[in-house]
Amino acid sequence: MKYNWGIIGTGWIAHEMGDALKNVNGEIYAVCDANLAGAQKYAAEYDVKHAYGSFDELLEDSQIDIVYIATPHNFHYDMMKKALEKNKHVFCEKAITVNDRQLEECVAIAKEKNLIISDGVTLLHMPLYKKLKEIIGSGKLGRVKMVQVNFGSCKEYDVTNRFFSKELAGGALLDIGVYATSFARFFMSSKANVVLTTANFFETGVDESSGIILKNGDGEMAVMALTMRAKQPKRGVVSCEEGYIEVNEYPRAASATITYTSDGHQEVVEVGESKKALEYEIQDMEDYISNQSGEENLQYIRDVMATLTSVRNQWGMVYPFE
Repeated sequence: MKYNWGIIGTGWIAHEMGDALKNVNGEIYAVCDANLAGAQKYAAEYDVKHAYGSFDELLEDSQIDIVYIATPHNFHYDMMKKALEKNKHVFCEKAITVNDRQLEECVAIAKEKNLIISDGVTLLHMPLYKKLKEIIGSGKLGRVKMVQVNFGSCKEYDVTNRFFSKELAGGALLDIGVYATSFARFFMSSKANVVLTTANFFETGVDESSGIILKNGDGEMAVMALTMRAKQPKRGVVSCEEGYIEVNEYPRAASATITYTSDGHQEVVEVGESKKALEYEIQDMEDYISNQSGEENLQYIRDVMATLTSVRNQWGMVYPFE
């Protein structure tokens, strides 16, 4: 079945998604921007059929099936809620909301209306991860015991940048921590019931760097290191009883290395293509709608947001608009 997508926002990620939508579906139905000229420029670039100057105007278009939200974090909740109330499926950029209360409210609306919600955490849609889950499920690596995952991005010092703005829900946790937490949750058998954390804060009050330890009831742990003011390799390690899996550049990874601890031999697993990350997101989203599925994906998203909320509660960090 063919689905009509409406894009909200015209920033760099909306352009990347525009390329992916053209590759998968051959066309984009609609785009909107608070500045109509911005929407019209995007529409001309991607041959989009309809350009709107307001979100509400786009939502009134009955031909739109899926709304893609590509705005700063602080707008996600209101936009997602409005879209769901207008009976649109929603694919929202990460972080899907700023706290679990917002997300659970939207999930309840979606379930009541039989609608699908998903988000732009690429790794949850990469074919590699589905293959790695199969390998772990086979039992040949034994049980998962420990996950280690890093993400460090050295953002230029600029107190006016959105990454450091409390008003725009800035900080490392929601920008890059959502990837690390998603990686950890994907390989853990269940949601963490113990969350320990500490952080250093930027002068604007957002989290600059943090350490997070997770533990669940299945005896699995995860250790995460995040920072926005120093480069770290995007590296995830899943340690099992009989071997460990290393994934570099893990948000859009297409390969992983397994080391078997009995004799040290290695196996390289290659599945998918990094450059098609957003295409996989689109294909999964459309499959969820066609097959009324995606419950496992949504549960990961909910568990991740619950963990991120617990972390921020421990820090005592509240955004002004919450």
